Amino acid sequence: MKRREFIVIPAKTLGGLLLYSLQGKAIFEGSRASSIKVPLRFFTAREAQVIQAASARIFPTDDSGPGATEAGVVVYIDRQLASPYGLDKYRYTKEPWVEAGPEYGYQGKANPQEIYRDGIQALGNFTELSLAQQDEKLATIEKTHFFELLHTHTIEGMFCDPLHGGNVDLVGWQLIGFPGPVMGYRDEVDKHYGKAYRPTPRSLEQILGHPVKGVEDEPA
Repeated sequence: MKRREFIVIPAKTLGGLLLYSLQGKAIFEGSRASSIKVPLRFFTAREAQVIQAASARIFPTDDSGPGATEAGVVVYIDRQLASPYGLDKYRYTKEPWVEAGPEYGYQGKANPQEIYRDGIQALGNFTELSLAQQDEKLATIEKTHFFELLHTHTIEGMFCDPLHGGNVDLVGWQLIGFPGPVMGYRDEVDKHYGKAYRPTPRSLEQILGHPVKGVEDEPA
């Protein structure tokens, strides 16, 4: 049996609420735990640490709010790669494998799992570098398909519905003021006439009132 590996992510947003001071700096309130261990489905612990660090440079934590680390982006990416998507179930994968224009999309042979494994190798000792050195390292691979995937997946992990593994405690939606997949606003129109409407975000599961499974929970 394969030994289960984990990634550690901050828990300062779990069960809490993202607020803002008058100076515009983010304030995290709620959870008292410092971190949580999340079981990995595809990455090894070392690989997950590299991706966590790289995604944190693409969407860093700063005075405006939380970033990829707090949102659990690495968990989102791990689940996508362990799903049928990671093995290219939804893409035509026969020859010819060519370099095509952007309007045709990726036409290579490697699937997302292979692209990430090769990309992690290219990043080398990424977690041991300073933040400035990490930025320089990412700049050297900025034109690769791996970086394109990583950048896209980081944004998806920040702002997806939490059922997919990212956007922990809806921090991404709190950051941009997105209320979640609300089906309609008819009942709210007269209540907030002439005032800003900033409801507390709710996930699809919270709105529907029952658990929801994503496509990444399908067997690969």
